[in-house]
Amino acid sequence: MKLAIDVHFDSSTAMAAAVAFDDWDAAEPTRTFTSRIQHVEKAERGALDLRELPCILQLLREHRLEPELIIINGPVHLDAQETPGLGRHLYHALGGSCAIIGVSKTAPAGTPEQFEVHREEETRPLIVTCVDIDLGAAKARLRAMHGRKRVPTLLKLVTRLAKNSAQEL
Repeated sequence: MKLAIDVHFDSSTAMAAAVAFDDWDAAEPTRTFTSRIQHVEKAERGALDLRELPCILQLLREHRLEPELIIINGPVHLDAQETPGLGRHLYHALGGSCAIIGVSKTAPAGTPEQFEVHREEETRPLIVTCVDIDLGAAKARLRAMHGRKRVPTLLKLVTRLAKNSAQEL
């Protein structure tokens, strides 16, 4: 099982959501999961924002999920020198038990083209970083995901699920 995960913050609470899928070209998830996080600390000014990490870990624990791969909305590495980002911290927190692919819509200044994935000809690229999976394989998998737009269908779905679930409570 593969998971796409996103977290939506609402003042001091958060909603973590995941969509499970087996095939890279799946148009719909096999299952969805959400977890409400009752208290989230504010991000420290000037420090790497890791508020999503405990939210993701709670979601995985709460639903007893053991995916082979996780796609997150954010970077695994912050730069080409592999400065650890959210994805690398998640990988370590999980004891290296599954590969992590990080997908970002914006690139930090100076990001090399090797991290760019174009899913449509005339759109801005997505930025892909990863751990425990080859970068070329991660980019190919992202290109293979369902959806004709820049952002794959399941990644849009998990973002909506996190945001809409947070608003319902």
